[in-house]
Amino acid sequence: MFTKGQLVFGILFAILFIGVLIYAYRKDIQLHKKHYKGSIWVLIAFISFILFIVTIKWLFQ
Repeated sequence: MFTKGQLVFGILFAILFIGVLIYAYRKDIQLHKKHYKGSIWVLIAFISFILFIVTIKWLFQ
């Protein structure tokens, strides 16, 4: 399906990409704390809404 070179490239690319993402996040962590304060509540509300929809669907099957 994939050649050995493609697999090596894919694995190295994934490792490098994840590393760059972690580096960028660590570099900007102070800005995240300042500008995105309270965003956890939006995430909790979104997950709750999705669970509510799934529950309604499950109840009315």
